[in-house]
Amino acid sequence: MIVKMKFLSITGPRTDIDRVSDLYLSKYEMQLENAVTELKTTDNLMPFVDVNPYRDALAKAEKFVAALDVPDKDTPETKLSTEEILDLIRELNHETIELQDKQDKIRKDRAVLKEKRNLLLPFRSLEMDLHQVLNYEFIKTRFGRIGIDYYQKLEKYLFKDIKAIFIESTRDENYVYGCYFVANADMGKVDSIFSSLHFERIRLPDAYTGSPASAYNELDKQVKGMKQEMIALDKQMKQLVVDHSTNLIAAKHRLEELSNNFDVRKMAARIKNNQEDHYIICGWMGEKDVASFLKEIEHDEKVFAVVEEDREKFFGKPPTKLKNPKLFKPFEMFVRMYGLPDQNEMDPTIFLAVTYTFIFGAMFGDLGQGFCLFLIGGLVYFTKKSNLAGIISIAGIFSMFFGLMFGSVFGFEDIIEAHWLRPVHAMTKLPFVGQLNTVFIVAIAFGIALNLLVMIFQIINSIRAKDTENLWFSQNGVAGLVFYGFLAFVVFLYFTGHKTPSNIILAIFLGVPIILFVFKEPLTNLVTRNHKKIEEGKGMFLVQGFFELFETLLSYFSNTLSYVRIGAFAVSHAAIMQVVLMLAGADKGQINWIGIIVGNLIVVGIEGLIVGIQVLRLEYYEMFSRFYKGTGREFKPFNNHNKVK
Repeated sequence: MIVKMKFLSITGPRTDIDRVSDLYLSKYEMQLENAVTELKTTDNLMPFVDVNPYRDALAKAEKFVAALDVPDKDTPETKLSTEEILDLIRELNHETIELQDKQDKIRKDRAVLKEKRNLLLPFRSLEMDLHQVLNYEFIKTRFGRIGIDYYQKLEKYLFKDIKAIFIESTRDENYVYGCYFVANADMGKVDSIFSSLHFERIRLPDAYTGSPASAYNELDKQVKGMKQEMIALDKQMKQLVVDHSTNLIAAKHRLEELSNNFDVRKMAARIKNNQEDHYIICGWMGEKDVASFLKEIEHDEKVFAVVEEDREKFFGKPPTKLKNPKLFKPFEMFVRMYGLPDQNEMDPTIFLAVTYTFIFGAMFGDLGQGFCLFLIGGLVYFTKKSNLAGIISIAGIFSMFFGLMFGSVFGFEDIIEAHWLRPVHAMTKLPFVGQLNTVFIVAIAFGIALNLLVMIFQIINSIRAKDTENLWFSQNGVAGLVFYGFLAFVVFLYFTGHKTPSNIILAIFLGVPIILFVFKEPLTNLVTRNHKKIEEGKGMFLVQGFFELFETLLSYFSNTLSYVRIGAFAVSHAAIMQVVLMLAGADKGQINWIGIIVGNLIVVGIEGLIVGIQVLRLEYYEMFSRFYKGTGREFKPFNNHNKVK
């Protein structure tokens, strides 16, 4: 059902807006409208320009709560005042920043040490004292690397002529790492030769004592120690948050409320009269919530509220808020996919829920597979709160029901008796048609009944919207109901062997609606006293009316035949399961239970998905299109926390 909405204007002293938002509005669902633009008959309106003081604190609180391992679904009550909450967040943020600064310093120092350690990595095999060799008085030492190709040239041609000693440390697929010693007198020439061979010098500090390996190990120890210090600081920051977890979660939710309440200013307006400064808040609220709110503020002298009855004072149509029993709540998802109902339309949620699950069960009738859908869908719905899972679970109940009617359990048709019929084998003989599967006939009859029902829904919606044309003269209005209903009645009489009505009655009940279809526009103008002439001319009007009539009659026929798919899927489901059982050897008495399980899983997954889509197609194209527009706009309350139940 659709909640009836009221447009409410609330005013009071400007400095009292936070108290009103926190004390009253936070309890109710209210969709705020921009007061500056909506209240166009009021002068001297100004917007609020205040900056939200809770936004930064809320962002920090959300960051702290996100660091906790426990979810914050259950919100504890806080005894802290607003100032105490802000002080708590401020203090935690200050301590956290200090720890982060320490961690950043250690991280930078660690990066420097890692770089120094990595420089020593290729030279660990050299047995020498780094400090000594880097500080020889008459000999210079150069550490670095040279490409393997150039090193081979160095070995082959130059070692005999170069007055230097090269000591190899390690090598990889591209480079040879090591160092060369050269006398001071020959340093310039030797450096030039090595440079021409693309020797890349690696400068090692002379601050190390001992061998490169010992220096490397010492640096590696320091790097690992710094990592442990960073981990300890991480734990300290996390423990700092954990120690205040209860207050933090409560503070986060309270700051959310305060921030949302303060943001009411975005939609509110200020008005100054005679040096008095007031706020104005306006928006939509449910009729029951309005009554409760007005009763609650009766004795509050600072708050004044008015329910606006004259809709010319505001723009737009009321938003749509759906309220259905919990059993039907998941099906609102399908309604929203098509479009929310307008205030003048009926809510199709319950109708969709009943027809969707009933048709799904008829097309996918199996006691065992239906139970699986019911069980799995129910578990997912209650754990994950998935609307689609809830729909699947309810549809599984109807699959179980039709499984009993068809006598099918996981495809086996010899375990229980069919309480109605077997879809594959049940046949009915009809005049003129001959033998036809019974479920096809029942599906078409069911579709005719649904078409008549949705035409009644269209009539109700047209009455609500005061739409004369669609009420009386359209293919889904009174004229359409008479034409289609009488035609269905005549067909029923013919196929059951009863006498059909006379030609005169046929002409009246079929001919008159056809005339109404063709001349619905001028007839509507006549009834509504709208003296509007036919712009395209009488000839063109009649030609257009003929083709529209042809389209209408064709849509009746195609729409009715669309429901054959209900019977077709019921038959195909039974046939597919017979194939699964045959492949698993059930017809030979040697059942392959793995094949049975896999086959059922495939059928439930693939065919269940296809059936679900086909049923939704029937809902949208064959039913909704006849009576439902879905042009409503969604109700979006500014604050749906702590609302009145």
